[in-house]
Formats: sequence, C-alpha cells, structure tokens
Amino acid sequence: MEGWQRAFVLHSRPWSETSLLLDLFSEESGRVRVLAKGARSRRSNLKGTLQPFTPLLVRWGGRGDVKTLRSAEAVSLALPLSGITLYSGLYVNELVSRVLEDETRFSELFFDYLHCIQALAGTNGSPEPALRRFELALLGHLGYGVDFLHCAGSGEEVSDTMTYRYREEKGFIASLVVDNRTFTGHELKALANREFPDVVSLRAAKRFTRMALKPYLGGKPLKSRELFRQFVPKKPPLKSPQDLQ
Repeated sequence: MEGWQRAFVLHSRPWSETSLLLDLFSEESGRVRVLAKGARSRRSNLKGTLQPFTPLLVRWGGRGDVKTLRSAEAVSLALPLSGITLYSGLYVNELVSRVLEDETRFSELFFDYLHCIQALAGTNGSPEPALRRFELALLGHLGYGVDFLHCAGSGEEVSDTMTYRYREEKGFIASLVVDNRTFTGHELKALANREFPDVVSLRAAKRFTRMALKPYLGGKPLKSRELFRQFVPKKPPLKSPQDLQ
C-alpha cells in the first residue's frame, strides 16, 4: 500500500468535459489539490466515488501545485449526512479548505475531522456540539493557545460565577464589563473540557470560536453559512393579539 493515504474530498468541481479538480484532506499531507483525469467520463470506475464525506484511500503524483490523481478507492459508503447535518458538514469542509495551508501535515486534525463527520452522521439532535468541538480542535492545531482555566491578570483559577473578558494574545481577564467578549467561569470550563452541558455554554462556545477564527478567515464570508441561512426557514414574526382573534 505504498503511497496510499486516507483522505476525504473537501470540494470538487468540473475540469474539462471529463475531469474533476479536487481539494482533498489527507492524513499525511494535509490539504492537497489534485486533478482526477477522466473521472467524469461514463466509463470511469471513479464515477460516484469522489464525493464529500466518503472515506477514501488515494494515491497521487506530480510536483506542481496541482497533483495528478493516480488511484482512489472508497473504504466505505459515504457517511449519511442530510438536511442540517449536511450543511454542517459542508461548513466543516469549507473551514478546513479556507484555514489550512497547502500540503502541511495535520494527522491529528484529520482524525478530529473524521470524528466530527461521524458525530454529525450519528446525531439525532443539534449538530452544534460536534461543530464547536471541531472548531476548538482546529484552533489548537493552528497553534492558537489560550488558557480557559486561569485569569490572565491574576493567574488564579476561574470561578464559575465570575465574569472574564477575552483579550487577544492575553487571554481571559476578570472584568465587571459585560459584552460580547465576556464569559463566565462556568462557560470557560465548558470550553476547556469541550463539553457543553447546557444551551448557555453552547452559545458561549459559538461566540468564542467565531471571534477566534475570524483572523484566519479574513473578511470573505463563508458560503456554507449563506447556504445554511437559506436552508433554515426564518421564524415568522410574532402576531399581535388582534391578529390572533
């Protein structure tokens, strides 16, 4: 099996009448762009294989920015994502595509990605906990170190009922100011443990990861978020008592 790697397709698009241009996330080489020649032709044995969320074994060659796919085999059927979990998976794929440098090894993150997709496929509830855990894992692998358990000002352990304001490159400092950058000690402990026992801690995790990921994403909006907004119907406005009569 020399030269083979475990990988997932993050994104694909047509390239010529018969080929596909793929962004892969591989175990050993990280994010790689490859050209799958003939993959769209009727006779291709790859037709239907090179899809997002399908565990693959792949080989490629070449020295340029775009490699040439040599072989690909599906390890199993695609992980079953649909509805809100499908859009969540697309968000994870876009996050990896936007944030990771080309051909940089992120073997541990590869398995964090796999566990996230498996969690999304197996969930009967909200996808939010799986997404927050992956975002925190991604930040950790990018070298974004932050101490959730100690006040950056005093060094003391955070207290559940105290409030702490987040300051970039410093951490969380005890503060009486309450705004979007303020978190309770209870919420910070949930972030440290990557466990979110209640709605409050889950919302706090989303606030933090959005702030922390923003410098990596720049000003360009995520397409998957826009798709998600279109998928989730807007709540109708509250009716007045007169309308209910």
